[in-house]
Order: sequence, then C-alpha cells, then structure tokens
Amino acid sequence: MSAAAPAVRGATAGLMRSGEIPGRHQQGFTYLALMFAVALAGAVLAATGIVWSQASQREKEVELLFIGNQFRLAIALYYQRTPGAVKRYPEKIENLIEDQRYLSTQRYLRKFYADPMTGKAQWGLVMAPEGGVMGVYSLSAGKPIKSAGFAQAENAAGFAKAASYAEWRFAYAPPIPVQGISQPSGLPVPQPGTAGSGRPG
Repeated sequence: MSAAAPAVRGATAGLMRSGEIPGRHQQGFTYLALMFAVALAGAVLAATGIVWSQASQREKEVELLFIGNQFRLAIALYYQRTPGAVKRYPEKIENLIEDQRYLSTQRYLRKFYADPMTGKAQWGLVMAPEGGVMGVYSLSAGKPIKSAGFAQAENAAGFAKAASYAEWRFAYAPPIPVQGISQPSGLPVPQPGTAGSGRPG
C-alpha cells in the first residue's frame, strides 16, 4: 500500500469530522441564485401586469368619453328637434334610438352603446328638472386615471376633479339666453347626421 493512501483517508476523515461535504457550498449558491431569479421574474411580471392594466383602463376611458359624448349629442338633437316651440328631453333613453314624434322614425344614436367600464348596456340617468333624460353616466365606482386634457364641456362638468367614473356626467343643457344673446352651453351645436359618427382614431 502506498504512503498516499493514509493521507487520502486522513483528509476524508477530517472533512467528515468537521461536518463538511464536498459540493454543499456550490449547491447553496445555486439555490440562492435560483430564488433570486424567481423573485426577479415575479417582480417583472407584476410590473408588466400593472402597466397592462393601466393601459387597458386608459383605453376604456377613451371609449367612455367617446360614447358619453355620443349620448350627449343625441340628446341635444332630440331636444332641438322637438316639434313646436316648447323643447323637451327624451322621456327615456331608448327614445334616442327610435323617436316616434315624426311620421318617419328618427334615430339619433347608431346603436345603444354598452358602458365600457362595466361591460353592461346600463347607464345612470341625469334627469332634467322639467322632466326627461338630459344625460347619462357610468355606473362604475372606479377611480379615473385621466385628470386633465378634457374638452370644454367636460371641464365645465368637473371631470378633472371626479373621484369616480360615475361623476363623469354627459349631460346636455341648452344655450342660456342673456339679454337677447344666446350663450353657448359648452356643447357644440350638433348638425343633422353627426350623432353616431365614426370614432376618433
């Protein structure tokens, strides 16, 4: 037997007595690296999910603003085209799809839009003091991301300070005459055929 054999046995015995096993440190490092990689991947996925969710919400906000203004323009058309001198709001929102005050049915909305925030074809109604529906609003209690850059009518309605989408009220108020001068109500005067026009790109 060579002299090296006792030396090898002595080294092995020393490792066993000290409780050290070859490769344990390498395994521990690999485990820690794996845990770090998993944690990092989870953080990246979470951040990506938040970004995607906000992007989706912003798209729905754009759609809500478009649809809400379609309802507002349709109500304005219904009101302004009331036969006779006394103007009236629609008694129900469905009248915007089918106005039977004329010999031929008039339509001020291309279709009855669903609320993009809730996914349901159900809206809150803004009732006029004299009766009828003067506006609509979303039934969503979600908090808007958009807080600036609104159109004139939306700024006048306080959209920038809204705490929920339900506070975005898309209502039409007719121009208020002051000393014989018709003052704008913040809403462009709709022309025939404009309600239900194509969506902005």
